[in-house]
Amino acid sequence: MAGRVAGKLALVTGAAQGLGAAQAQMLAREGAKVLCTDINEAGAKDVAASIDDSCGSGTAFAMKLDVTSPEEWDAAIDMARESMGGLSILVNNAGVGVRGNIETCTYEDWKRGFAINVDSVFLGCQKALQLMKDNQPGSIVNISSIAGLIASDTMPGYNASKAAVWMLSKSVALYCAKMGWNIRCNSVHPTFIDTPILDGIVANSGRDKSVVMDKLARQIPLKRVGEPDDIANGVLYLASDESKFMTGAELKLDGGISAM
Repeated sequence: MAGRVAGKLALVTGAAQGLGAAQAQMLAREGAKVLCTDINEAGAKDVAASIDDSCGSGTAFAMKLDVTSPEEWDAAIDMARESMGGLSILVNNAGVGVRGNIETCTYEDWKRGFAINVDSVFLGCQKALQLMKDNQPGSIVNISSIAGLIASDTMPGYNASKAAVWMLSKSVALYCAKMGWNIRCNSVHPTFIDTPILDGIVANSGRDKSVVMDKLARQIPLKRVGEPDDIANGVLYLASDESKFMTGAELKLDGGISAM
């Protein structure tokens, strides 16, 4: 049986691990060709190799991409054209945490957070549309965060950058619709997910991982930390034609936090 994104051509950023790896694997299992990109080139190649092992040779490709570099984005779009024959799905997944409250967050960390979390999405959308226009229908999925919708006193840089992704997604969606293109753009808003990013939180806490995970789970109405495939399933839906009437929207995958 054909997969839910059979015949589609996807580029995923931050695909070397965590959410990005899960998204790339999910899209490939459901029939898409996938270009795995990451600043960690070796990790992206490992994920692509694992996809080819399970889905067949020529399903996945990999390359280094610093998502803050316009030139490297140009190279990634060229790679999508040359390796897959086009691009119909873009998943802007790459992102970082931004440490510190309004008094302790350094200007350098603030700028780095916006460069990786926001500039990358701007560049990705701008560069990818050049190719996606020739491969309609298309879908852009931007990974924001529930922290882009709900503020915290401890993370102004992360809150602000992820909120920017949310609003940028809406602007791109409206532009594509105005141009008459069958290209949609939506944002995804996860809560705590069991990925290597949480390992950093655990390390900074100085506590056992199980203690930290239990504490995080208690903040979520469903009383559990999410799994990477919980987010990848949402990305799959937005990338597929099943969501063909959904654009400029936000998909909250937060275990109920935003309902409180």
